Amino acid sequence: MIKLGRSFWWLLALIAVSFLLTRIPELANNLIYTRLLITLLIILVVNAIWAGFSLLGVDISRISRISRKQVGEIFNENFEVNNRSLIPKIWLKITDRAALSGVAGSRIITWLGSHQTHAYLAYSLLENRGWFTLSPTTIESGDIFGLFLVRKSFTSYSRLLVIPNTFDIQGFPAPFGSLPGGRALRQKSLEVTPYAAGVREFVPGDPLKRIHWPSSARKQKLIVKEFEKDPLAEVWIFIDAQAEMHVKATNMEALGTREYWWVKYSWIKKAPEYTLPPDTEEYAISIAASLAKYYIQQSREVGLVSAGQNYSILPAERGERQLGKILETLAVVQAKGEVPFWHIVSSQISHLARGTTLILITPSSDEKLLTVVMDLIQRGLMPVVILIDQSSFGGEEDISSLEEKLTNQGILTFVIKAGDHLKTALESPKYIVDARMVYRRV
Repeated sequence: MIKLGRSFWWLLALIAVSFLLTRIPELANNLIYTRLLITLLIILVVNAIWAGFSLLGVDISRISRISRKQVGEIFNENFEVNNRSLIPKIWLKITDRAALSGVAGSRIITWLGSHQTHAYLAYSLLENRGWFTLSPTTIESGDIFGLFLVRKSFTSYSRLLVIPNTFDIQGFPAPFGSLPGGRALRQKSLEVTPYAAGVREFVPGDPLKRIHWPSSARKQKLIVKEFEKDPLAEVWIFIDAQAEMHVKATNMEALGTREYWWVKYSWIKKAPEYTLPPDTEEYAISIAASLAKYYIQQSREVGLVSAGQNYSILPAERGERQLGKILETLAVVQAKGEVPFWHIVSSQISHLARGTTLILITPSSDEKLLTVVMDLIQRGLMPVVILIDQSSFGGEEDISSLEEKLTNQGILTFVIKAGDHLKTALESPKYIVDARMVYRRV
């Protein structure tokens, strides 16, 4: 794409004035204006040709060895600008138009010789979660006078997943109730568990570790074992993603621009300590991600339910693969839902086995949630309620009444306020256990 620079219009004005001066009879015999007109026209033509070849044979590539990072970390890319033509390039302006924070990949390169490559590293501080396409990248060049600007855009299909920030929780109190085990669930599992359900014929895609060799030798064909789900109680995390319940404070400062430039230009490329933005949505997502990581490390089966821009149910499984799926799901959850949180929880009650632990994360003060939680207890489920104090973020919801009623019913309840350190708040709740074996706030 060719764009006319600002100096082009000045040159065009000079050409027009020179042409008018040559048409004045009194100045017709003075060749200086004719020569000036010819010189200006030559400059215009030469620079137009020059600009046409300014990006000939130039391409750019951006390479990253990592496709997944966490919010608050530094992401680095390797940019390579190649000039495959015989014509040197006097100047090149590279603009990084990826949706990452900052313009880390933007550079101005002077004098890129024939068949030369210029490489540099770009560092970006990741401030937002989600999927990001590492493109487009544009290169702009032109003539030395800036009369004509030529722009070329390069598209890459590389993507970066920025997962939520997690805190390493060392201990999270579980609600009182039944022991972790239970009766057989009689549900087939894709994972290998201690509970074998039977055998069947091998089908393409079955892992080799499931092959039962004695049965295979007897049947003269490959036979694999089937397993039932472990009766160990599951953990389900519910996130309130109703749009009208979440607020973002405007009078609190999140990770500042000063820190970003410090990261970009410091010799030690180390991210500063990450601070959650004053947004109830980000607090809820970070809490869910941290608790999922904690329970996965405890070899528990963890499921996830959210109703943001999409209704998402992630079946309960265990292992690092499940943690990866949960973090990928949380990375794209946005508080754009319309369904009330209590309705989301109540719709899933019939699908949960007795003894299941439910982590309910919400900034809502709707007391209908108390009714749903009491129903959970009557059905043998173990709820834990994490209330995000919306008023501390500048919202109008007052959760103190709901908190008091929940704790009076012996329900393990946490209250998270803006600025709280989530690791400390979740590890050391201010609760005591009274004679009725219920939780009370100190």
